[in-house]
Amino acid sequence: MKKLVLASKSPRRKQLLSEHGFEFIVEESSFDEISQSKNPVDLAVFNASGKAKEVFARLKDESVVALGCDTIVCVDGVVLGKPKDKKNAKEMLKTLSNRAHKVISGWCLVGKDYIKSGFVETQVVFRALSEKEIEDYIATGSPMDKAGAYGIQDSVNVASRIIGSYENVVGLPIKEIAGEIFKAIK
Repeated sequence: MKKLVLASKSPRRKQLLSEHGFEFIVEESSFDEISQSKNPVDLAVFNASGKAKEVFARLKDESVVALGCDTIVCVDGVVLGKPKDKKNAKEMLKTLSNRAHKVISGWCLVGKDYIKSGFVETQVVFRALSEKEIEDYIATGSPMDKAGAYGIQDSVNVASRIIGSYENVVGLPIKEIAGEIFKAIK
């Protein structure tokens, strides 16, 4: 059996893999992500593939399979990355308030003579957020390291509806890709 390597420092991805019984090691990728593309799905898959390929190549170990993932938030065709500062986080949360958006996670598994990639898309509908709720949430610091300036798992209830995979919105569509991971490591 091959060793699974998570090409990410995300505590949320580590937690989801652990909760689903996967044994793995973490190796943060040094791949330079791109932040904009005409096609959000292509962007997410490109970044996920770049992360997995970089880690696999750097480890020079044929007994591992690297898993890369990139999660983006997209509203009206515009990709919302991680906020640059508190002002940017506030703008993002105001944009998402009381409307629907897409969360797209690209994923990629890379091993010796093996590469498989794909994506999972989830629709999230935000409830109306007040100015005070947005400011209080930003003050926690939690939105600053998350695409779209929010974490669905945070104690602030921002969503009124999720259509699709909750884990995808957290950052790793584990239920959708678990079978592919098992195939890659066996």
